Parts: sequence; structure tokens; C-alpha cells
Amino acid sequence: MQKKDSEGRRQDELDTLELAIEGMTCAACSTRLEKVLNRLPGVEASVNLATERATLRFAPGALSVDAAAAAVERAGFRAIEASARAREEARARHAQEWRRELRHFWIAALLTLPLAAQMPAMFGGGWAAEGHHDLVPRWLQLLLATPVQFWLGARFYRGAWASLRGGGANMDVLVALGTSMAYGYSLVVTLAGRHDLHVYFEASAMIITLILLGKLLEARAKARTTAALDALLRLQPRMARVERGGELVEVPVEQLHPGDAFVLRPGDAVPVDGLVERGESALDEAMLTGESLPVDKRAGDAVYAATINGEGLLRCRATGVGASTLLAGIIRLVEQAQGSKAPVQRLADRIAAVFVPVVVAIAALTLAGWWLWSGNFQQALINAVAVLVIACPCALGLATPTAIMVGTGQGARAGMLVKNAEALELAERLEVLALDKTGTLTEGRPAVTDVVAAEGWERTELLALAAALEQGSAHPIAQAVVAAARDGSGFVPAAGTARAVGGKGLEGRVGEGEAAREVLLGSPAFLAERSIAIDDEAVATLASAGKTLVAVAVDRRFAGLIAVADRVRADSAEAVRRLRARGIRVVMLTGDHPATAAAIAAQTGVSEWRAGVLPGDKAAAVRELGAGGARVGMAGDGINDAPALAAADVSFAIGVGADVAVEAADITLVRNSLLGVVDAIELSRATLSKIRQNLFFAFIYNVLGIPLAAAGMLNPVIAGAAMAMSSVSVVSNSLLLKRWKPRR
Repeated sequence: MQKKDSEGRRQDELDTLELAIEGMTCAACSTRLEKVLNRLPGVEASVNLATERATLRFAPGALSVDAAAAAVERAGFRAIEASARAREEARARHAQEWRRELRHFWIAALLTLPLAAQMPAMFGGGWAAEGHHDLVPRWLQLLLATPVQFWLGARFYRGAWASLRGGGANMDVLVALGTSMAYGYSLVVTLAGRHDLHVYFEASAMIITLILLGKLLEARAKARTTAALDALLRLQPRMARVERGGELVEVPVEQLHPGDAFVLRPGDAVPVDGLVERGESALDEAMLTGESLPVDKRAGDAVYAATINGEGLLRCRATGVGASTLLAGIIRLVEQAQGSKAPVQRLADRIAAVFVPVVVAIAALTLAGWWLWSGNFQQALINAVAVLVIACPCALGLATPTAIMVGTGQGARAGMLVKNAEALELAERLEVLALDKTGTLTEGRPAVTDVVAAEGWERTELLALAAALEQGSAHPIAQAVVAAARDGSGFVPAAGTARAVGGKGLEGRVGEGEAAREVLLGSPAFLAERSIAIDDEAVATLASAGKTLVAVAVDRRFAGLIAVADRVRADSAEAVRRLRARGIRVVMLTGDHPATAAAIAAQTGVSEWRAGVLPGDKAAAVRELGAGGARVGMAGDGINDAPALAAADVSFAIGVGADVAVEAADITLVRNSLLGVVDAIELSRATLSKIRQNLFFAFIYNVLGIPLAAAGMLNPVIAGAAMAMSSVSVVSNSLLLKRWKPRR
């Protein structure tokens, strides 16, 4: 089952285009642009104010980059296709813009400072007082305020014109309209020589200066929300040490191809994904898994780009380069999640779409109402200006995406890759979690768990004789026996002869000459067929635990039992306990025998399980669990889990797993641990809590601010300061998510 879009098309059948957008200033901008893009035939678009990105999904061939960019231009913005190069260019451009905006702010502050001398009288009730004596000559006020209004404040006029030309209205319209009203009235009064009337040059200049300061602080805070992604981008080394013509040379990582051999010295960062061919070492993989302990690597083990080699020297063969590395995949998933929208954002989008026209109407009513009621045009004007200035919709637009950006970034640092914001929101609402057994609750590979040696036999000797016959087999149980023998004595003798017996077991001779031993191994039933008495009590005990038994006989006499099982992960029981403590119903789905399922369930604390479930039936089981309206999650790691992962409301791929499982999952857990699912749910709850706080602050700010301004209880300068800081407070609140860490 594949997840589909609103028109029923499979997600994997759609093309995706990501555009970097320039010129958005508030939620009204992103909402209007999203509407424009969604009007394009066959296009589903999502615009993110915080990341300044637009994501478009469409049928192959239905849209070109030029056509999409043209639509953005018509809406009053600029767009280029997002790419690694575009990202670097945008970072350089933002740094340059930051320096220019900082310079402009300080110039505005210096020009506004003399005007601030007017403020004490105004706060004392002199906003519209007759006979007010100016502390700064009016010609000097005009001289100081004009460059602030039309040079340093030109960005608001440009933004307002672009918005109105595109058929909408944004924050720039409110700022430009409000400050122009204050400046224009003051200009008329000054030119008319009416010294009995107050002027508001200081109000217009102070509002613009404070908003410029707010934008600087907002830009600084927004840059911090992408810190996790920027850190990932800086991880991969620029150079690699490779073998060329029998010599080691350093080459840029961009020149590496799959199959190239590269060498890792102690302390080197791994340049690309690969497999170890020679050497032993321990690698720091904390950037992938969030785990601080190094991971041992030897021949045949995988290494991943940007992880750090320990003390050993490794020779590796490249398997994934460029966009095919695990790190590149992580970066793509993080960007994708940060550019997506959570369903909780929809209310804010609907409000932002009509917000500015409503505010302008309220300001007009305030102006008319106060003028008619009091007969004082100055007071009416200043109250209308306060309404326009206080009502910035920026906080609404930043409330959700900034929290999503920080949350997904923290998740990436902890080894949790969230595919989209909707999954992050839904994870906290899970009521049922279905779990695959193999590779999810268990380690996913069989291992020797018990060796019951008969009288006169030692454990190491029994394993060595069994491994001698098994070492030529590729069967997982045979490999588990050989691995246990090598871990025990480090030596596996050679078998003189070894023969498989009808799929029941093996028989052969180990050793030479008179010291040779006749060895027989297989199921307990196989030995019973050969009239060899075995320990029935030990067989019953181990079999009841769901373990596979290998019985061993030497020289026609019973020598012992070797029990093999897929071992339960050390932290699975803790993960199940924490899930159940959160009120989540945990159900294990497995294709194994009921006895094995019961044993694993008992060890992990799972009270509900279904055995003998075929891969094709797992998706049906997931749908059945959610039949009553419950939100169901699914965690798995293999190809056979992909249909069930796709059928769940939220799906988790454990470990790097099979590619198809990762593609089907909403959240990929790089670390091979079920605790990652618990961490993802806790991250979801922390992120959604921040989103709700942000939306509350944004809504309450406007719900209280606009009526206060309309009632004449808020002067424009205070309104400008409050408006400037509203966005900063929302972004800063989102940044508190950086304190979140997985609980261990």
C-alpha cells in the first residue's frame, strides 16, 4: 500500500521541486504564495515562511522550473531552484544582507535618537495636547525622519507594492500604511506652520527603527533554528585518501566513485560510505546514532560518511558516494521535514489569508469612530496607526515552522529522521503501536544462547566439534554455532568429512587417525531416529522458551545441546515498559511459531501478540487495529514490513534497515533500538507543546493588542516595539526545544 496525495496519485509517482523564495516577510506572504502555486494545474504546493522554501509536487512533466519561478514572480516574490549550490549562495547572500541590515539599523537608531527626546512628554499624556512645545525644532525633526521613512524604510514600501501587485496584503502594507499616515500628517502640519498641533515624526521613525531591530533579532534567531542542519552539512570531509596507481593520494570527495579504495588513518573522518576490507578499529558514530560509545569495525563491516575513525588503520571500498551516502539521505530528510507543514498550521494559515484586510478595516473604523466621537483627528489618527502597527501576522507564520525546524534538527542529532511534519504531529497521538519481532524487538540474527553439555564434556569442546561440521554451511544457525565456537576457544578444527542428511542434520568425522571422532548433529528427533538417548528434560525446557535446538552426539553417544535463538535486544523490555506507561497499546506481529512469539513476548513485557502472521497479512492487521478509529503506529525493519509501515498512521523504520522499509516509513531510526520509537514520540510531544505555546502567544498577542490599540490604550511606539518583539519571542520559545535530549 502506498500513501497517496489528495487526488489519489501515489506519492512515488509524483515529481518534487523545491524552490528557495526571496521576499516573504510574514505569514500573509507565505499563505498568498501557496494559493498562487496551488492554482497551477496538477500542482500541490506548500510554502514555509521559516525556511523560505516552497515544495511543489506534480505529475511528471506537468511543470518546469521556469514556469514555477514565473508564477512566483507574478505573486511578487523571487525564486530559484533549491540545491546545495543555491544553499551556499543563499547563506552568503543572507550574511551580506545581515551586514547591510545591521548597518541600516544603526543609521536609523542614530537618526531617531534625537527624536526620542520627544517621548517623555508624549508618555506623560502629550500625544495630542494643544500648545505642546517641541523639544527638537520641527525642521530638524523633518530632516531626521525623512531618510528613516523613505530610505531605511524603503523595504516596507517595496514589500507592500509587491504584495498589492500580486493581489494580496502583508505585514509591509500595515507598516507602510501606518508610518506613512503618521509621517504624512506631520508633514502637512509642519508645512502649514500649525505649531498648535502635535507632529508624529518621532512615532513613524521610532516604529521603523524598532521593526528593523526586531527583524535583525528574528533573523538571528531563525538562523539558530537551522543550526542542526548546518552542522550536518559541515560534517562530511572535503578530501579523501585513495589508492591510485598503487599510491595513496588525496582527492576531493566529489571525485570518488563506487568501488574506489580509500584508507582511514587514526582520527580521520570517513569521506563516503563503504565496507571495511582490511584492518580493525572503532568508529565514533554519534552523529548518526546519538550514541557516544564507539562501534567496533572489522572486515565486512559498513562505515558511513562523516563518522570518525579511532586508533586503527582501515582500508575500505566505497559503496555510496555523493547523494547516495547515508549522511546525504539524512540531510534530504531533515530538509524535507523542515519544509513541510503540520496539520496544526492550517488554522494559522486560514487566519493569515484574511488577516491584513481585516486589520485595515479595523484601523479605518478606529479612525472614523474616534474622530466622530471625540472630534480630535490627531487622537483618531494615532489610534488607527497603533492598530495597524500592532497587528503584525509574523508571529502566526513562524509559530509552527520554527518549532518543526528545531524539533526535526534535534531529532536528527539523536538519530531520528522525520520525513514530514505531519508524522511528527501524529506521533504524539498514537494509541496503538504494532511491532515486528525480528530485528525490532530482537537483534535480527540468530546466536547461541545456551550450551547444555552432557557429563564428561566441556562447553568449548562441544561447540568446536559442532562448528567443525557447520563451518562449510551458509545457514544462519550454522553461522551462529561457528561464531560461538570462535568466540569461545578461538579455534575450529577441520572436518575430515561432512555430509548433510536429508535436511535433518549433519554427520561426519573430525580429527585424524585414531583420534578422529564421529560427530552427528541435528534436531533432537534426528538423534532419536539414530537410537541415541538425549536429555528430554533439557530439550523440553529450552524448546518451551522458543529456541531452536541442535543436538550433538559423538561416537554414537549424546554429548549435549546447543540452543540458538534470535536474542532480544537489551533495551526492548525497557522500551515496551515506557510505551505502555504512556498509555500506548503494544501489539507484536510475527510470522514465527506461537511458542517463539510467546517466549519473546514474555521477555519483553508485550501482553498482546499475533503469531504466524504472513508478510502480506501484516498490513491488514494494522488496518484492523485501527478499525475503531484508533491511531496506529507500526515499527519494523525489513522488506516484509513495508506494506504494514505504509498502512499505519505513523511508521517507524528501525535502524538503516532495508531501503524499501526506510522509504515506506515516516520516521527512520538510525540507531538499532526500539527506544528510538519512544524518543520519537517524546520529541513529538515536546515539539507539539512548543507549537501550541507559540500559537497561543501569537493569537493572544493580536486578540489583546488590537482592541487595546483601537481603544486608545496603546501608543504607536509601544505597539511597534511589541510587534517587533512578538516574532522574536515565538522563535526564541521554539529554540527552547534545543534543551530536549533523549532520555536514557
